[in-house]
Amino acid sequence: MALYSGYVDLPAIEFSTRELTGALGDSITVLPLVVALAATTSVSLAHVFLAFGIFQIVWGLFYGMPMSLEPMKALVGLAIVGALSHPELIAAGLLTGGVLLLVGWFGLVGRLERVVGEPVVRGIQLAVALLLLQAAFGLSLESLPVALGGVTLVALLWIGGFRNGSSLVVLGVGGAVAVSVAGFPALRLPEASFFPAGNPALTVGALEATVAQLGMTIGNAAIATALLAGDLYDRQLSSDRLSRSMGVTCLAAVPLGGVPMCHGSGGLAGKYAFGAKTAGANVILGVGYLALSLLAIGALLAAFPLALLGVLLAIVGVELGRAAVTPLSTYRDGAIAVTVGLLGLFVNVGLAFVAGVVLWQLVVRFR
Repeated sequence: MALYSGYVDLPAIEFSTRELTGALGDSITVLPLVVALAATTSVSLAHVFLAFGIFQIVWGLFYGMPMSLEPMKALVGLAIVGALSHPELIAAGLLTGGVLLLVGWFGLVGRLERVVGEPVVRGIQLAVALLLLQAAFGLSLESLPVALGGVTLVALLWIGGFRNGSSLVVLGVGGAVAVSVAGFPALRLPEASFFPAGNPALTVGALEATVAQLGMTIGNAAIATALLAGDLYDRQLSSDRLSRSMGVTCLAAVPLGGVPMCHGSGGLAGKYAFGAKTAGANVILGVGYLALSLLAIGALLAAFPLALLGVLLAIVGVELGRAAVTPLSTYRDGAIAVTVGLLGLFVNVGLAFVAGVVLWQLVVRFR
């Protein structure tokens, strides 16, 4: 079945098997992170799914293509590992959204990307990946037999060629265990209020995390997504326009209980790889998220095996780390990225970002 969007030059919106599988391709980058976030913080998963559902549909129809929408990995990753409290995450999300809106409005995305440099962006990705792996190891110690079973399952899936879907399989196994313990969740409407799970707290940590996230968002979510949209879907999108839509998303979703969200090149590539060709994938996935927002999942999260959560975080960490180092083509760029990554792991991500920008500018000036 195909419906046509309101834009004359945009393709039909299809609802087909390939759009359904494409929707699943984008969920690979979303579900593991938001479930881990809800299991380790006071974030309301119902409100998170509600925000994801709304904006999946909004931006899919607005851009007329399978536009991705995923959590801001630096902010969410830091909250999962305990480096950011939930109130700090809220403040950082609002601040990031405001900056992205202004930067996109004044057309500054390209200039900022040149100042930051791709190796620094990749280094921040690597730092978050290492922090997630560190947290995964700690959670896996809760039950080594369960963790080893999860790792074995992932290894078998990867050997069998199902690498992309391995995180969803682990999530499904953990969910089945949780349902067997806590029972199937009841239906419940999310509370309609501003900041339902807490108020923002603007701290030094929130500011540092914001700076780090902006580096990743400008490079990976705005510029890389714009380029990938042209490569995969022959759509010429402005990185400044993407920055504005991400700013609007954060400023609208975070006060309603959502998490900071961005357009990610990984999610867009996932939708394409799994077959999505139109915004139908966004509508299907958005409706699915809205349905999940109606379930009272708190008891399930409490019953979710922590060791399997560790395996889930390990998969996310490995994939994020692989995405960080794969594009680096020179020894110099690799050295900068690794330096930033290790500083982020052993010191903090904000300082690592600033040090990386200074190092990058020195390299640019004296090479």
